[in-house]
Amino acid sequence: MRILQMNLSDYALTGGTGIAMHRLHNALNKVGVASKIYCSRKELGTSDTVMQKRSYQVRVLEGLLRRLEIQVGLNDVCRVISSLNIQKTPFYQEADVINLHCIHDEFISYLTLPWLSKKPTVFYLHDMWSFTGHCHYSYECERWKTGCGKCPHLEIPGAVKTDNSHLEWKLKNWIYSHSNLNIVTPSKWMYSLAKESMLQRFPIHHIPYGVDTEVYRLRDKQDCRKVLGIPQNKKVLMFNSLSMKDHRKGGDLLLKALEELPQTLKSEIVLLTIGGGEGLPKDNGLQTVNFGFVNSDDFKAILYSAADLFICPTRADNSPLVLYESIACGTPIIGFNTGGLPDLIRPGVTGLLAKPENVDDLRNHIVHLLSDETLRNSMKSQCREIAVNEYSLELYAQRFSHLYRNSLN
Repeated sequence: MRILQMNLSDYALTGGTGIAMHRLHNALNKVGVASKIYCSRKELGTSDTVMQKRSYQVRVLEGLLRRLEIQVGLNDVCRVISSLNIQKTPFYQEADVINLHCIHDEFISYLTLPWLSKKPTVFYLHDMWSFTGHCHYSYECERWKTGCGKCPHLEIPGAVKTDNSHLEWKLKNWIYSHSNLNIVTPSKWMYSLAKESMLQRFPIHHIPYGVDTEVYRLRDKQDCRKVLGIPQNKKVLMFNSLSMKDHRKGGDLLLKALEELPQTLKSEIVLLTIGGGEGLPKDNGLQTVNFGFVNSDDFKAILYSAADLFICPTRADNSPLVLYESIACGTPIIGFNTGGLPDLIRPGVTGLLAKPENVDDLRNHIVHLLSDETLRNSMKSQCREIAVNEYSLELYAQRFSHLYRNSLN
């Protein structure tokens, strides 16, 4: 089989989506399924990736169409007229199956889906945008089930100036009515949403992300801390360096939970952060070591292994890759019981789930696990076992290979 992965970027420019796509791409090639990538933003420079080409005239026209889209509140739906030529590219013509990932935002016009999906097409849902009137995550709003309109969250990512969410919903619904897709979700939560959405007309499958369990593996905690220069007697909490302005990621909730920790415990804690966000305020009263954006999987595995706990305070998320990486390294997780987090944070097994938005519950779980080394050690082995048995890259590739073959048949 020859598979064409289609994503806005070929790696990390689209965050976890691009990384998940690239891991699938590599895993497929390792098991003998030929995979290539078609993208709008190329950063790796490999021969199995081709970047979408646009002439100067087309870029100017698409820029004008973008302004029009923004004015009428139909961001990222129609303007990318260059995607009309995708069917003419050798990568598309040679492919047996098309696998779509993040295709909006200056990459593919949704209007081309009926033509693209004339070949067997799989659509991997990394957020809710594909079936809402504009937003990536709808929080408590369920208007996407019935047609959107009168949107209560115009300002959240996917933000629009004009509420034409009902029109965008209808346009997407019409496009899907002329398309032929297999829908895939990485979390059970997203699977259940897709079943209630306009996508219910298509076959819907659940395939979780994969993680390289040979790189993300159990490592000696003392050795890892020695490499990082972290005192052996400290309790280490790890989390993504979150922008305090990103409401969805819950940095404000984590900050409140940390502020309310017992003072005696605060003196024992080191905060270990990664990522490009601005992170927590420097005057948070806790020793903080920020490694910034880490591109090396090996180094990230050392960071996870040096930590006692990984904290994921997100308010809404599909299936964060950091959770897969953390459990593969044997590091228990604490997060809120929301979105796809319960798939990987299994209470008493791989971590603890706090009630959504409940800072007291989050703080109490942190205190509880930091004070119970026996429970953490029990979780460590269970984390690793679940990662190997359920989320290896080989399984990731096999599950998609099976779906590709079925779609061809």
